Amino acid sequence: MSSAAEQEAVAAERATPEAVVNGVSRKVPGPPVWPGASTPLGARFRVGPDGVAGTNFALWAGGAEAVELCLFDEAGRETRARLTELTHEIWHGFVPGIMPGQRYGYRVHGRWDPWTGGRWNPAKLLLDPYARAVDGEFLLPPEVYGHVRDWPQQQVADTVRDERDSAPHVPKGVVVHDDDDWADDRRPKTPWADSVIYELHVRGFTRRHPGVPEELRGTYAGLAHPAAVEHLVRLGVTAVELLPVHQFAHEDHLLRRGLKNYWGYNSIGYFAPHAAYAASGTTGQQVGEFKRMVRALHAAGIEVILDVVYNHTAEAGELGPTLSLKGIDNRGYYRLQSDARRYADYTGCGNTLQVVQPHVLRLITDSLRYWVTEMGVDGFRFDLAAALARSMHDVDMLSPFLAVIAQDPVLRRVKLIAEPWDVGSGGYQVGAFPPLWTEWNDRYRDAARDFWRQALPDVREMGYRLSGSSDLYAWGGRRPYASVNFVTAHDGFTLRDLVSYERKHNEANGEGNRDGTNDNRSWNAGTEGATADEDVQALRRRQLRNLLTTLLLSTGVPMLVAGDEFGRTQQGNNNAYCQDNEISWVDWGLLEEPGWRALFELTARLIALRHRHPVLRRRAFFSGRAHSADGLRDLAWFTERGTEMTEADWYAPAATLGMYLSGRDIPGRDERGAPITDDSFLAVLHAGERPVDFVLPGPPWAQRYEVVVDTSREEQDEAPGVALPAGTTVTVPGRAVLLLRVAE
Repeated sequence: MSSAAEQEAVAAERATPEAVVNGVSRKVPGPPVWPGASTPLGARFRVGPDGVAGTNFALWAGGAEAVELCLFDEAGRETRARLTELTHEIWHGFVPGIMPGQRYGYRVHGRWDPWTGGRWNPAKLLLDPYARAVDGEFLLPPEVYGHVRDWPQQQVADTVRDERDSAPHVPKGVVVHDDDDWADDRRPKTPWADSVIYELHVRGFTRRHPGVPEELRGTYAGLAHPAAVEHLVRLGVTAVELLPVHQFAHEDHLLRRGLKNYWGYNSIGYFAPHAAYAASGTTGQQVGEFKRMVRALHAAGIEVILDVVYNHTAEAGELGPTLSLKGIDNRGYYRLQSDARRYADYTGCGNTLQVVQPHVLRLITDSLRYWVTEMGVDGFRFDLAAALARSMHDVDMLSPFLAVIAQDPVLRRVKLIAEPWDVGSGGYQVGAFPPLWTEWNDRYRDAARDFWRQALPDVREMGYRLSGSSDLYAWGGRRPYASVNFVTAHDGFTLRDLVSYERKHNEANGEGNRDGTNDNRSWNAGTEGATADEDVQALRRRQLRNLLTTLLLSTGVPMLVAGDEFGRTQQGNNNAYCQDNEISWVDWGLLEEPGWRALFELTARLIALRHRHPVLRRRAFFSGRAHSADGLRDLAWFTERGTEMTEADWYAPAATLGMYLSGRDIPGRDERGAPITDDSFLAVLHAGERPVDFVLPGPPWAQRYEVVVDTSREEQDEAPGVALPAGTTVTVPGRAVLLLRVAE
């Protein structure tokens, strides 16, 4: 057995950093690597033994044989130091003197054996999965692939290890110091039923905003600028849902075509704000800038929801690059097929994270908690959430991921939105997620689109969607706000394009117009695309008013897409994921045009109406039963004859639907325990081309009515406000919505 002195000498040798200059490594003097701690994971600046400041590094790498910490100076010179401590498969060490701003990465040693899923390659510098800032951009030259990308026999190329150093070609993690306790922040904590969500892209929202200084446009600071916040406040939305802001990489096929991933659904760093959206710098400054953005939005009463992509990463399949997890422990992080060279792909992006593994589940939940507790966000929308709910193969609503979220004291109190499907077998799960969760309701989207283009065989589907989708969500204690209602989202046509194009026009994407869905459920009013025909333009604007009014009167949580409220167009591109240009950026000049300005004013007025009237944002499903002595029910449906709909009416072809919402007896009580009462409303939706005569229902429903909204009118500055006695026959113009308030 060696002496204690010999053991100390070996430890000192292993802890001595190794410098790599021009591909040649040599031992150099440097600070020792002390044992440090295995938690928390990542790089954490702190005060160590004897009051010495430094950074603790901890990396889970289950099957690895060795881990090297790689430190980079301002000139890009690399110094390596082995992490010799191993606790529960976590390699860790404390390096004295390493301060915030230090750039770093890892090299992980292990067996190269793709046939069993092992893809360790220490020639590849790897991003720390817990890095809280990233400096640099992934450009994907051949050196960043763990295999020989240009191997002559491509069918086996992924099995041949590439020995070239990737460090000069990949971004580095950055040590960040967090000392922010958020004591001065006030979260809005908007109840779900009161929420109006606004989906936007951090870069695209302000890239062309004339009120935002040029140097801040397209950044977190730009979104925090008063000119940007003012628009959100005037519109009346309660939350912004940001397209992905986790550090992401661009796909190789886009870079080869001179394009980039604009939407960002290609994450590689789950703790780091995407560096390209920072105006202040990328060596840690992006963290503070993001926090200041959140504070500015909170001060305006607006919550921040992140669109997050935990179902896959930017490393793609076996022919993809080696950037982080693939080189740390490929078979530990990813779902592999029985042929372990191949990846199980429930996402359509080449790989799927193995969420049933404890360390992968920990990575995701640690990330979620970090964004809530240290970055101040208020909730998350989970991309392809069904992939996260898969156990071994099938989607399982008792899966580890959903179980952990349900009991986590931090995560169970924030807003959780599922995109309730993935691309695998059995992946469509709309209506199946458990309580605490809300869901994107694509059946609402399809019904609203089909109704207004007159493609529904009857009005049954529309009745369910307008009234909160009880057929999908009235179980297990779920509420109407489990349904996030939307007509458009980032993926697909904009609202203006929905009424202007019947076919996708994605030629700019360079994929021969093959990408993007063909199921658009759109109607172009008789002319494809832009037109000078004023009648067609007027009809399209009316259809926009109809769709927005329908959305904002429906029970559930409405979601708008940035720019839809004033006619943003992508020129018919329904898959603009790679268009970081005027196709995707919000065109604020539209607000200078009277027709589009009027659409914005109507949208703001409808949102304000929704905020004022609890009958439009119910916290419980309608019962359809009488709750008062006069026999007035909380919800009733009427034909154009002014009579209540019968079973036969629901199954008959129809273009007109009358919906009566009673405000007399709304379930629940206010904050002081008093009953909640409100005005009652009658909404008449008429999708037919020709006008229809509609008889206003009489007692007990109403004595008289006042028109509040008439979408046949271009200008909605003042409510029409004419009192109409019950029993009056009103002519509803073709393709229009009338909203009438019951006047007792």
